[in-house]
Amino acid sequence: MDYLPVRVSTLRGDQKIDFDAYVLINDKHILYLRRGDSFEGARLNRLKEKKLRKLYILNTDEKLYRDYMNRNLDIAYNSKSNKTLEDRSQIVQGLQQNSAEEVMETPHSETSYKYAKEGAAKYVDFLLKEDQALKSILSIENTDQSIAHHGVTVSTYAVALASRLEITDPKLTQMLSLGALLHDFAIFKSELKVNRPIVELNPEEQKEYYNHPLSGSTLVKDLKHFDRPVINIILEHEEFINGSGFPKKLRESQVDPLSVIVSTANSLDRLITFEKNSAKNAAKKLMIEQVGRHPLKHIQILQKIVQENY
Repeated sequence: MDYLPVRVSTLRGDQKIDFDAYVLINDKHILYLRRGDSFEGARLNRLKEKKLRKLYILNTDEKLYRDYMNRNLDIAYNSKSNKTLEDRSQIVQGLQQNSAEEVMETPHSETSYKYAKEGAAKYVDFLLKEDQALKSILSIENTDQSIAHHGVTVSTYAVALASRLEITDPKLTQMLSLGALLHDFAIFKSELKVNRPIVELNPEEQKEYYNHPLSGSTLVKDLKHFDRPVINIILEHEEFINGSGFPKKLRESQVDPLSVIVSTANSLDRLITFEKNSAKNAAKKLMIEQVGRHPLKHIQILQKIVQENY
């Protein structure tokens, strides 16, 4: 039999699947979940804890899988759906994570980028127009320290921050959301383990880490379907307003304003996801340890967002 890989991030919510799902163990496909079951709750958490990113379906079931995806999409963004906001948020987060993985795995695919770009606009609307959506999304823990999930979270913080800075232009917020989603392009493509403080990386790892914004932007800068603001964010998301960032040690006036927002959001989620601080402790650390690196107003707004949603 022939099998097709599918991402775990697309299998969210309580919708029953119409296909059998398999895990690959020692070159053998083992049935994991039967058609008629769903991936909600404990099953999904176990997959995430095992850092299992892909399952497999029979090639003959591809249409059934696509139909399942389309139904999930309809549920996720339909405010009149009979599904709970928690279920819808799980699906939305999974769709965003899947978009990040698709683009970072196949950056030359115009179709993948177009899908992610359209999804970024929908995601902004979901966060800003659905009551409690922000809190619901932020409650989804990145248990496997996924770079793609980290991108979704940074995008979430960035959109919320931009909203309170009264940045309302739909094109700008779409680019902000998409750039934040894809900002760690080079780390996703590498074997670098970033789940510890930067000072704990060895010299070779530190060199790779400090170069990742430049190497990530280099991978996509000549791709005509990539938007310039997105490339800017990939390149500049580790720059700090006082010139102490990297890779070019730029100051605030030299950096795209959208990149400044993503830099602050990224620093907060690094403290949470990769350095294992609680959200509230991370917000305090951001104020105490990084106030000169990011605009004070940004940090204060993110502190308030954390207080309201955790």
